[in-house]
Amino acid sequence: MNIPDIPNNHALMMLIITAIALYIFRRDDIPLETSSLAVLVLLCLVFTVFPFETSTGHLEASSLFFGFGHEALVTVCALMIIGHALVRTGSLEPVGRYLAKLWKISPTLSLLLTLIIAGALSAVVNNTPIVVLLLPILMSVAIRTKTDSSPMLLPMGLATLVGGMTTTIGTSTNLLVVSVASDMGLPRIGMFDFIVPALIAASIAIAYLWIVAPRLLPTRSPTLPDTSPRIFTAYLNINEESQSNGKTVAELLKLTDDQMTIESIQRSPDNRNVIPLPDTLIKAGDRLQVNDYPDQLKEFETVIDATLYSGNQKVDDDHPLKEDKQVLAEIVVIQASGLVGRTLKDANFAYRYGVSVVALHREGKAMKIGRQSIGHVTIKTGDVLLVQGEAEQIDGLKGTRGLLIIDGAASLPYTKKAPIALLVLVFVVISAAIGLLPIAISSLCGILVLLATKCLDWSEISSALSSQVILIVAASLALGSAMMQTGGAEYIAQVFVAVSSGLPPAGILSALMLLLAVLTNIVSNNAAAVIGTPIAVSVATQLNVPVEPFILAVLFGANLSYATPMAYKTNILVMNAGGYRFSDFMKVGIPLILLMWVVLSFLLSWFYL
Repeated sequence: MNIPDIPNNHALMMLIITAIALYIFRRDDIPLETSSLAVLVLLCLVFTVFPFETSTGHLEASSLFFGFGHEALVTVCALMIIGHALVRTGSLEPVGRYLAKLWKISPTLSLLLTLIIAGALSAVVNNTPIVVLLLPILMSVAIRTKTDSSPMLLPMGLATLVGGMTTTIGTSTNLLVVSVASDMGLPRIGMFDFIVPALIAASIAIAYLWIVAPRLLPTRSPTLPDTSPRIFTAYLNINEESQSNGKTVAELLKLTDDQMTIESIQRSPDNRNVIPLPDTLIKAGDRLQVNDYPDQLKEFETVIDATLYSGNQKVDDDHPLKEDKQVLAEIVVIQASGLVGRTLKDANFAYRYGVSVVALHREGKAMKIGRQSIGHVTIKTGDVLLVQGEAEQIDGLKGTRGLLIIDGAASLPYTKKAPIALLVLVFVVISAAIGLLPIAISSLCGILVLLATKCLDWSEISSALSSQVILIVAASLALGSAMMQTGGAEYIAQVFVAVSSGLPPAGILSALMLLLAVLTNIVSNNAAAVIGTPIAVSVATQLNVPVEPFILAVLFGANLSYATPMAYKTNILVMNAGGYRFSDFMKVGIPLILLMWVVLSFLLSWFYL
């Protein structure tokens, strides 16, 4: 085994930066947007401070910003917006309605059909709206039939990932691999060019998810069971003789050790609302609106010398706080909510929706925080909020963009604009498939039609976009380009070929796919794909074999994100909704990865080598 010599200094720096990027991309305590921006800034600084001369001239650091205008990123964003339009207009509602009816007839066949439909839809639409559509349906089935939801949800989520690998637009990863390969001068891979091996592998995967996966999953309880005591909205009435009369809001809060939060102040005689600023003076007759547990409310009543009321009824032993009208609901936060990256306090969540947040679950477990501090936690995609309010308030939440009710009680939306959104998707896919328009252009045309027909407005478009996706794509493209131009990718390819020198080309291809499969479950699949694509081209060139199967090995390998919840954002959604644990993903995901690795390695060798 002949290990190649150490590359030039710039290539060596790129290898170090790549290792740093792969490390920080997987850190949960650093937002992915921040990690991506840090990598991009680091690259620019390196090439500014240490100029690099290429065969065609000087490598300008500013050229690394090309990812923000890259057609792959434009296409990814456009398809996210179109997918959001399908959900907002209810274009997929007939599918959901049909599946819900079928589950009552034959659960076994219904699970198979659900997996097939989930996979098929994910081949042309980002899988997040598909999971958002199907989660409430399957949860509703489990509730109404009194069956366990565990055998349904995880297989459905993984089926969307399997379907996404079958076309170039199925996932952002596919688009990136194809676009990077095209940028390197290779013939562009068409939307359905690899559909045959992909469909064969997908069929085997669906069979596994239908027959085997449900038997591997233990029974899991709902993520957020009903809890007691409940949160109540009550009023603290300030009397003439109260010691709080004449004090400021800040002084009252100090009396309660800052445990009390005053939502609003109703001031007599006209019951007008006064904003509870720290220096607001409390007067006799004021009613302070407070949300908390019953024992806390009674404690506040004593400490600030007030009288506790529920509505117009004084709270006492004969008239305690009652739970009759209080309803608990579990809500999953998805990207389009506008909450991601903000705190509940910053978003004014309680005021906007009239509900109290009782608990917060993340990655399948409750966060160890006090209720008062929930409002200061930065919300992530996939977080589950346990909220409490009256039935009318919870019903109002069901139609709110980006908040997914997972109790199965929410009816699916349907509007008159649904056929338009569906026709837009069909136009985008068909025009790109037959070569009428490139996918980047056809998808932008589709968005213009959605705006013109008022299927979406600009606020909804902005909420449909993901800053994580935009920055990770731009940073990954910059890193991949720098590695290619400095020779870093070629060096990794030389090492890879040297280490696997005893294997035939088919074995090296298989090893490359396995390497990408491991990476994609640890770091961002987009980052793994963009870094892996130049390496695949270099490996194929050194072996003097066709490049396309090695490109597809990267594409398929980067899609095998089945074994960890953090491997893909829909995994987090499914994990929280079903109450799964990390080990559940490994039990189902690792065998599926190995199965797909063996099947796809054989198919790529058979079809292309």
